[in-house]
Amino acid sequence: MKHFLDIHKTEQSDLRTMIDQAIAMKDARNGRPKGTPDDETPLAGRMVALIFEKPSTRTRVSFDVGVRQMGGQTMILSGKEMQLGHGESIADTARVLSRFVDLIMLRTFEEATLLEMAEHATVPVINGLTDASHPCQIMADIVTYEEHRGPIAGHKFVWSGDGNNVCSSWLHAAGQFGFDLTFTGPETLDPDPRAVAFARERGSKVEIVRDPFEAAKGADAIVTDTWVSMHDPESARERRHNQLRPYQVNAEMMAKAKPDSLFMHCLPAHRNEEATNEVMDGPHSVIFDESENRLHAQKAILRYCLGV
Repeated sequence: MKHFLDIHKTEQSDLRTMIDQAIAMKDARNGRPKGTPDDETPLAGRMVALIFEKPSTRTRVSFDVGVRQMGGQTMILSGKEMQLGHGESIADTARVLSRFVDLIMLRTFEEATLLEMAEHATVPVINGLTDASHPCQIMADIVTYEEHRGPIAGHKFVWSGDGNNVCSSWLHAAGQFGFDLTFTGPETLDPDPRAVAFARERGSKVEIVRDPFEAAKGADAIVTDTWVSMHDPESARERRHNQLRPYQVNAEMMAKAKPDSLFMHCLPAHRNEEATNEVMDGPHSVIFDESENRLHAQKAILRYCLGV
């Protein structure tokens, strides 16, 4: 049984296989109506539980569509419906669900909830997002970069803004896929030092540069995310905005990067905050390709976990 809990907890060879398979599966669907099944339906007869303690658009739709395209069925559950970890323990919930479904995807708050689910489930568990990481998104982002620019190894990525859970997964990916990452943002919002150490230990060059225009020089891609995460209290919003305004991705910042650099954002976005409309809708932007590629990357992750 294989879980997909984090990029840094998955073998490099398996990650590469998933990326290559995602691209192949996307190519195979070219010209096919969106509602039709794939030529291969490896999830036929399989039931997948999709559990959401956090709101979701891309994660919910892409997993649901992906399972259906591969011939399986989904059961979508909310944390409120299940009272996950409140009425029944997470461990018992994992044991019960394992009797009914073939795989569990969990989008939750605490990483500990995900880990406890995986520890006690007897079916594979996929991390749909926690406050600590967002590995499915970064797998889709790597698919996006490679379909536009080829192999990701050796390239320079710049993360601008808050060193949040998505940034942590980018650092994990840097260590596993062999690219470099420069973080630019305020010291108070530096990335998780454990994620930085992981990337550096595996030979990736990780730098922290406070000047965003200096950081952007020579970048192959500039990546950002919302300034206020969905789990942040309302009281943090104004403080975050004040700290992060200098790190907005705008035309001036993109001009410091390579001429063929890409702009990436996992969405949803607060337009003209973390990035300007000019950048988000401009020629460097691949943000909607990233969204689409959640579908293809996650189909490959599902197949990896189920061994099909």
